[in-house]
Amino acid sequence: MRRFPLVLVLALVAAIADPNVGTGTAGLRSGGVVAILGAQSAAPPPSSEWLAGVRAEALARGIAPAVVEAALGNLPEPLPSVIERDRAQAEVVETLEQYIARRASRRTAAAGRTHLIRHRALLAKVSRRYGVPAPLLVSIWGIESNYGRFSGVRPTVAALATLAWDPRRAAFFRNELFSALEIVNRGDIELAKMRGSWAGAMGQVQFMPSSYLQYAEDFDGDGRRDIWGTPADVFASIANYLRGHGWVAGERWGREVRVSNAAATRIAADVPRRDGTCQAARDMTIRLPLARWTDLGVTLPGGERLPSSTLEAALVSGSRRHFLVYRNYDALLEYNCAHAYALAVGLLGDAVAAAP
Repeated sequence: MRRFPLVLVLALVAAIADPNVGTGTAGLRSGGVVAILGAQSAAPPPSSEWLAGVRAEALARGIAPAVVEAALGNLPEPLPSVIERDRAQAEVVETLEQYIARRASRRTAAAGRTHLIRHRALLAKVSRRYGVPAPLLVSIWGIESNYGRFSGVRPTVAALATLAWDPRRAAFFRNELFSALEIVNRGDIELAKMRGSWAGAMGQVQFMPSSYLQYAEDFDGDGRRDIWGTPADVFASIANYLRGHGWVAGERWGREVRVSNAAATRIAADVPRRDGTCQAARDMTIRLPLARWTDLGVTLPGGERLPSSTLEAALVSGSRRHFLVYRNYDALLEYNCAHAYALAVGLLGDAVAAAP
């Protein structure tokens, strides 16, 4: 069997999820950016000309003139450090197993259990409303921002403006820039406090601005959707995002399994891969009933028979570890479409839920 060795390009995931990755800001001149871009993309427009167009479109979209002036009036030239981070994504490569080991460690799980206890009552309310287990909410919170300790320090508008000016993914980030301006326009966060990752992911949940507008929640009812500092809004926003992407209450995300060499050979011959919009969705099999996986020779890690269930599961494999994942796993991929990320979230959530 081709064992789907997921040697993944994970710099973007690491930049958002790893609290040890810095996201310091800088306001350097665009000449340095052009030198960095080199021949990798089409020449960007003059930044002053580009910014004038952005200001005009923001006003046409109904953003208040005072917000446009505050956000874009003294915007620094495009930031070379942001372009460098965007161009360097392919330089950090980790296997699935390495990524999981770093982000779902015993130490991280122990910290998660502490937070699970500390926020027990609040998490129970959120879980009841949205149908997402409290340990999984804590897991995503832990991986995204080290349990709220680090969510990025870079001014969001400046980072998004740089990436919207850069031709490589201009359309995507231009939309995110206008979404960020809309968030300020609605009064959810002061401009000076809107900070996050180099790629514009914000707050303790690391939402892009468009995701914030669609899924952020005001769970405490104070009139603001505060994913930067209010635990109630943080947990509810994560839960609402997962529910909005198909999370089914009462079902698990998946489980680790054993795949023998003989089973691997049979699976390679008989089980096709899925289609999908991102690479991770294609690096897994189609879903099959658990009974079919049993027939193919897949077992629990200790060699026990798979449980009887009507759920269907797909197989995800690294170089050494294998997982059967259910439909809720797709909701985790929607949060970040990388198997290493989704599996780390699921495994950390299981560890947080378990007794120490």
